[in-house]
Formats: sequence, structure tokens, C-alpha cells
Amino acid sequence: MQLRRILLIRDTIHAEGGLNALRPVTRVAACAVVANPLAGNPVDDLGILVPFGEELGARLIKEALGVLAHAPVAYGKAALIGVDGDIEHGAAIIHPRMGKPMREAIGGGKAIIPSNVKVAAAGAQIDVPLSDCDDIWNFDRIDTISVTVPGAPRPGEIIVIAAVSDGGRPRPRVDKNGAKPPDTRGG
Repeated sequence: MQLRRILLIRDTIHAEGGLNALRPVTRVAACAVVANPLAGNPVDDLGILVPFGEELGARLIKEALGVLAHAPVAYGKAALIGVDGDIEHGAAIIHPRMGKPMREAIGGGKAIIPSNVKVAAAGAQIDVPLSDCDDIWNFDRIDTISVTVPGAPRPGEIIVIAAVSDGGRPRPRVDKNGAKPPDTRGG
């Protein structure tokens, strides 16, 4: 794997929609820009990409946790593939093996790690979905972090992203039943 750069994005939300957060929530995205060895080469065998997921998952989650304010409660992952690549190139990296090192690093993670993959030109934005590490039905922790890496991905590159959050939405007021009564709002 040829690594060109790593970018860390740390976003701390203190208020949302004119209301103070129940407590500040920090979201972190660790982004690796790597060469895509299959760019411009249409093949069905994507096996060369699969090991990258484990390697990048371990490295990126360590980077992200290093700047997260508190223990992680939500996570997500994504890949943005340069235009000479294929959406399956990103899927081969993030789906089969990337989750295991992420779960190990946070000490748990029973729930599926939500993900997003797309092909785009340099400077494109991708929304990385976040959800509770242990309970996919915890609506308060369903969120996103939007990521743009300036000048990437180049046509023959892939951006791989591991994201974590130390809280849910800053002031959650909706659950699977609709709007929450004021006395049940939590973080």
C-alpha cells in the first residue's frame, strides 16, 4: 500500500439549531490517501485490496482516538475512490476487514459499522455515517461527519476514512417513536 497522506478532522459541536448542546460532542475523521493499484485496470479479482482494510483500520482508528475528547460511543467508515477506480475498490477495503481493528481499538462494538463508498473527483465531499457502537437502534447517536480532503482523491487514489464520536447529536430530540418528551432527552 502506497500512502500519500493522512488528514485528521476534529469537529466539536457546542450548540446546534440555536440551542446549547447537552454537552459538547466531538467527532473525528481520520483519512488516509492511498494509491489504488487497480485504478484503470478493470478486473474482477479485488483480493489485492482486502488486506489494506485491516492495516488502514488499525492505523486510522488509532489516529482518530488520539484526538477524540472522550471515549468513543459511535463509529463509521467510508471510502472515496478516484475516477480511475471502481466503487468495488472501496468496498473491498472497508467491508471485509476494516471493522475488526476498529472494534478492538475501542474495546467493543457489537453493532454494524455504518459505511459509505463513492467514486468522485478530487475535492469531493463524502458523508460518513455514524451510529452507536453497540446499539444500531440508538437514534440519539445516528449522525454524520462530512469529509473533504483537499486535492484528493486523485484519479488513481482512494481516501479511506475511519470516524468516531464521543457523543450523539448535540441535542437529540427524536427517537423511533417520533419527538421525545422534554424529560427524556439525553445524550
